[in-house]
Amino acid sequence: MRRPILMGLLLVGMTGLSACTDKNAQVDRAVDSVNVIDETNLNDVMLTVGDPEEAVTYFKRAAEENPDRVDLKRSLAKSLVRAGKPTEAVRIWAAVAASPEGTNDDKVSYADALIRDNKWPEAEAELNKIPPTFETFDRYRLEAMVADSKKSWTKADSFYEIAVGLTTRPAGVLNNWGYSKLSREDYPGAEKLFTEALTYDPGMFTAKNNLVLARAAQRKYDLPVVQMTQVERAELMYTAALAAIKQGDSNVGKGLLEQAVETHPQYFEAAARSLAAMDANVTN
Repeated sequence: MRRPILMGLLLVGMTGLSACTDKNAQVDRAVDSVNVIDETNLNDVMLTVGDPEEAVTYFKRAAEENPDRVDLKRSLAKSLVRAGKPTEAVRIWAAVAASPEGTNDDKVSYADALIRDNKWPEAEAELNKIPPTFETFDRYRLEAMVADSKKSWTKADSFYEIAVGLTTRPAGVLNNWGYSKLSREDYPGAEKLFTEALTYDPGMFTAKNNLVLARAAQRKYDLPVVQMTQVERAELMYTAALAAIKQGDSNVGKGLLEQAVETHPQYFEAAARSLAAMDANVTN
């Protein structure tokens, strides 16, 4: 009689143990899921709003502890670019792009790092490896920059135009395109593109400064009607003044320097120094 009872107890015990094991496994899976979510959130924070140097340290350690994780190497490469270390980023991106998990996006990012490291032929070679059917904003933005570096203006214009059509925030690429036109001495074309860039990002000071340069090259020294702070107004007057002086319009330049000094809410040392130098030259 005892044997059936004992077997019954063993079965109950095994059932309890099995249930306990199942629960533990469920708990482990739940904890793993939470850890994955936490890690993902932390990774995202480090990549976007975290201090670039701290992000590099974080992902470098994570990649060393998990050498098989391509996603961590990818994040390390992005962090190195953010931290202004393109040479190191190139090495990591090369490994990521060549790995079995490497994607066309990785090849584009690799080319971007190569350009930042002033390795234009290598960047062009990397972009050429990407199928033409892979059409993204970043790909065509880089294609335009490479074409610019080779002074292949027709190609550059075509790539810039495609890139603009592939993003809802084209201010940066429009500014680059405008600078390309500026370097070719197509000043009206440059003026048009800088103006368009500012319609998408009214606060982009680089585009404002470039716009003043494009207008000044056409001897249009009055400031464009764009959104600007008082400090920006003074700085843009200073830019226009230097352009005027360089082109031989010294009186216009001097007047703009005087206005820049008066307009700036603080002491505008650079403009004041330039003005003093002009006065000294006149005296001499």
